[in-house]
Amino acid sequence: MSSIRSSRPLRLVQITDSHLGDQPHARLLNIDTDRSLAAVLELVRREQPQIDALLATGDLADSGATAAYQRFAAASEGLGGQTRWLPGNHDEWPQLRQAVGASSALLERTLLLGNWQIVMLDSTVAGEVGGSIAAAELEALRTALAAAPDRHALVCLHHHVLPVGAAWLDAQRVANSEQLLAELAGWPQVRAVLSGHVHQPSEQKYEHFILLTSPSTCIQFAEGSAEFRVDPNGVPGYRWLELYPDGRIETGISWVTEHQFQVDASAAGY
Repeated sequence: MSSIRSSRPLRLVQITDSHLGDQPHARLLNIDTDRSLAAVLELVRREQPQIDALLATGDLADSGATAAYQRFAAASEGLGGQTRWLPGNHDEWPQLRQAVGASSALLERTLLLGNWQIVMLDSTVAGEVGGSIAAAELEALRTALAAAPDRHALVCLHHHVLPVGAAWLDAQRVANSEQLLAELAGWPQVRAVLSGHVHQPSEQKYEHFILLTSPSTCIQFAEGSAEFRVDPNGVPGYRWLELYPDGRIETGISWVTEHQFQVDASAAGY
């Protein structure tokens, strides 16, 4: 656990849903996911000269291969002052731990930075695409927040909590979202919840905090679609956040525009 006190805003970068294949340059709906991740990280390095934390929020690998996690670690090495990973529904915990080491700081669940605490929650359910927050995860959340009552909190998980308006994706959100939202609402220091999974950006307000989702470093899903549909014009991207000492958050999305990516928009799934 690291602690840095400063009057300047903290700069965070979220990258998510990279879907790296078992072999280098494997393709997902015609997108070379190693190449698209490299393009995003190139953009991050150009736009973000100082990063306090890099948050990778799941589906780092497409089928949980150890080699995919090793490539992800190598590609993102040295980007952030601190780096934390979360699993997504495409990830496999045993292979992930094998790739980075079970005691790696990448897998630590809390991080203290300045006036902020970052809490990483595992929303995956074995064998399921959708998410849920297990009782043990809720207890870990309570323990972390109780331990740092004087710090603002950013909570991260893979699955989204509130609907984003795409019916097929919203069926996969956190199943016990009402329970999670009620828990978060009871902690006044919670300022934001950050998720991946939906391959598209969104921002919604609930009680005293905001809920954010973010684009994938590879394919983007079409917004507002009832069934699976890829955005034919989608390009890779990432989210940046500035966390201020007083609890304010500024955030935005950066997209890769310098490289050409042609997704197979006719696909009925992935």
